[in-house]
Amino acid sequence: MEKGRDKLAIGPQISEMGTEIERLLERHGTMASSQFLAFSKYPYQETQAISQAAESMEASKQDLKRELHQKHKRSLLPSDVLPADVLMMITNVSGCLPYMLPPKCPDNCMTRKYRHITGACQNRAHPRWGASNTALARWLPPVYEDGLSQPKGWNYGFLHNGFPLPSVREVTRNIIEVSNEAVTEDERHSDMITVWGQYISHDLAFTPQSVNRPSSLEEADCQLTCENRSPCFPIQVFANDTFSTSLNCLPFYRSSPACATGHQGFLIGNLSVLNPRQQINSLTSFLDASTVYGSTPATENKLRNLTSEEGLLRINMRYFDNGREYLPFVAQVPSPCAQDPKADKEERVECFMAGDSRASEVPSLAAMHTLWLREHNRLAKALKKVNPHWSPETVYQEARKIVGALHQIITLRDYIPKIIGPGAFNQYIGAYKGYVPTMNPSVSNVFTTAAFRFGHAAIHPVIKRLDVQYQNDPNLPNLQLHEAFFTPWRLIKEGGLDPLLRGTLATAAKLQVQDQLLNEELTKKLFVLSHNGSLDLASLDLQRGRDHGLPGYNDWREFCDLPRLRTESDLTKAIQNRTTVQKIMGLYKHPDKMDLWLAGIVESMLPDARTGPLFACIIGKQMKALRDGDRFWWENDNVFTEDQRRELRKYSLSSLICDNTGLTEVPLDAFILGKFPKDFEPCENIPSIHLGAWQETFHPELNCGFPARVEHGDFVHCSEAGKLIVTYSCHQGYALLGEEQLCCIQGKWNLKAPVCQDINECENKTNPPCHSSAQCVNTQGSFQCLCTDPYELAEDGKTCRDSGRLSKGSLVSIILGVIVLSCLAVSSWFVVCRWWSCSAKGSVNSQVLNDGKNLSPEENCPNSYEMNISQSQSNILVKPLDKKSLVLLVRFPFLTEYQDILPFPTHDDGLLAKTFEHNIQDVAHFSLWQL
Repeated sequence: MEKGRDKLAIGPQISEMGTEIERLLERHGTMASSQFLAFSKYPYQETQAISQAAESMEASKQDLKRELHQKHKRSLLPSDVLPADVLMMITNVSGCLPYMLPPKCPDNCMTRKYRHITGACQNRAHPRWGASNTALARWLPPVYEDGLSQPKGWNYGFLHNGFPLPSVREVTRNIIEVSNEAVTEDERHSDMITVWGQYISHDLAFTPQSVNRPSSLEEADCQLTCENRSPCFPIQVFANDTFSTSLNCLPFYRSSPACATGHQGFLIGNLSVLNPRQQINSLTSFLDASTVYGSTPATENKLRNLTSEEGLLRINMRYFDNGREYLPFVAQVPSPCAQDPKADKEERVECFMAGDSRASEVPSLAAMHTLWLREHNRLAKALKKVNPHWSPETVYQEARKIVGALHQIITLRDYIPKIIGPGAFNQYIGAYKGYVPTMNPSVSNVFTTAAFRFGHAAIHPVIKRLDVQYQNDPNLPNLQLHEAFFTPWRLIKEGGLDPLLRGTLATAAKLQVQDQLLNEELTKKLFVLSHNGSLDLASLDLQRGRDHGLPGYNDWREFCDLPRLRTESDLTKAIQNRTTVQKIMGLYKHPDKMDLWLAGIVESMLPDARTGPLFACIIGKQMKALRDGDRFWWENDNVFTEDQRRELRKYSLSSLICDNTGLTEVPLDAFILGKFPKDFEPCENIPSIHLGAWQETFHPELNCGFPARVEHGDFVHCSEAGKLIVTYSCHQGYALLGEEQLCCIQGKWNLKAPVCQDINECENKTNPPCHSSAQCVNTQGSFQCLCTDPYELAEDGKTCRDSGRLSKGSLVSIILGVIVLSCLAVSSWFVVCRWWSCSAKGSVNSQVLNDGKNLSPEENCPNSYEMNISQSQSNILVKPLDKKSLVLLVRFPFLTEYQDILPFPTHDDGLLAKTFEHNIQDVAHFSLWQL
């Protein structure tokens, strides 16, 4: 196929951003770094709902257990487990139940040919394996300080192996942090190896942070507190620390729990069993290009150009890169991304919208997302030309399948062997032998929270942009990393993708050296966007591992059949830098206590690798699970034909760059560092895919002809057992009415084509789309949650909250009230003045009335004034509750059969009605009026 650089049809932009962003930007101009991190880690709407349900369930369970235990001294509850029927009620009311049930797995032509966007049902026996919005896999049981949920380091003075854990900031300052100048360059690999590592990690996992905000009685504001109070686990900063912060800590939100874990437990039959806290992976676990297409139907729907006959993805409507496409902007503005300080305030460049919400973090990551957007549309257009009879849905799905396969090939063939080394690759991964249905492909907690974060120690502090001769461009000077965080405007206004990609290909990666780990750009200036402070990536990584309860270093070495290390002498066998070992032992006292992420990045590297033996083991085992447990892996015989696999093998990251940019010369292997021009090849010599292998022979006169098209839906067709089969599907927000699958029998379709009918989401009473505080309004293909003035939608898009402003009706009432009061005040002042003047004996001898008659003071002024004030009496009797009982009443109005064991004291003078209203807003599907 010819290398294409065609323009794409412009599609509409759409995305979701919480209204909280707009309020913060209006108030401060830009957000603090900690707030920015929270929003960059804020999940899409589907994941928000799951996170909120899980957090509501966890908080409700804790509250109820605490009250019952205090009331009955544990006499009714012999263990920490609630009765199964109570737990089931909480599970249902919190909204967790729908996400705990196994998904339905239709068996038709569509599901056999293409993977579902959520990853569900790729394993028929275990349909939730690898699916989005499910718990991360655990390869070893978590280690929590209370055995269930509390992170390591949560309780002051808690001992691990006889010693308390050191502060993560102390670890960062003493072992990890180095200056920006302390960089040893990788002589073999280009900076592209770090860029691809970050990009592909975003294809595999995204663990959302807590979505709770301080609205209920028991919650803390993580931006304002330095206490360990759910959902906050702040990073302590001490007096002698060089880190600049307004508090004595850096804000840190815990990762959201998965439903029915932690303090909640889960159900087995009629029993409720304790289950330690697990964390959510909001993405599919598979190498399936979810960075391009999303991991839920709603996200996919936003990214697609559903009006295109070529199955295209949406593109930017305002800007082009020398005729080539950019990612679309998020729809709701203003978005939180930084702006060009030289631009007019009206000229905003918003955050990019992609399959993953972190696409705008740094320009190189945004560039990689953009390349794959262009590649999908390039392939889709070419496939449509090769197969004009294909429906838009078929073109889209086939292009998506190819793009997913290319992600798998580049990662497993070109990238992973360079990271773990050829020896570890053969040991842990080996040759492909086919799909293994018993292999769980779910991303493990240890992989995403520790092992695959090894690349943070290989991030270069400088971003280079080069000209066509791969030389420094005077118009595009080098950038310090902190100057590029969340700055999509730099990509659009400063040369586009080409200079940035040249710099990535021709710049050496930073080598991961034991005494040169993370530079100050990451430990002191992470997400520096204003005077509002910054963050520390190393401390965040360490704290996240503790938050997730990852076992210690030696437990994982034992898991990988590596010897346990017990002494400083033992440790020097794994970490050759003796000074680093001494610092570690000085802080941790024993190797068992070492935080896994730190231990992994300081281990001595394996030959021809960029990790030590422990991380090579964990990464290798995870990659084997992702490959062998994936029914749609590109090498599986049922996914592509042999001719198609032959074409796919030709492709590389260099092919992607040549086909979708203005670069004309690139290295054969984009991960290998070379000198220009001797180590670079013209793009004409870089192999690409010939799509003739995807051409289908279609003879309408020999079968039933083209199937009928349906509005708001589409179809795919396939041949099975000599029969032509068509499977229909509807767009997000529509339901299929009729048979989804039609067969061609004796020249006729056996059934009438179905129709796609708009779903009225507002009629869903089991799992309402809007919180009861909002009004649900159905729209074509979707719905809206509306609030009455002066309330506004919260960032979840479902709940109403006080906007802090007065309603229009209140303003009118206030104005009228001011006028009335003003009139009363003037009248009162006149009466008071008359009374005062009349009461002064002898000061007034006479008053002249209109007829000129003189009167005495007694005749002109009354002798006395009486005011009879009648005070209205309220017939409403308010029965105040204590705080904890209020939480129970709000969260469990349905537990009438347990009223005899619920304590409801009748006196708490400090409790305000507003507290009640705030708490009720945090309860899923219940409102004050329903109570």
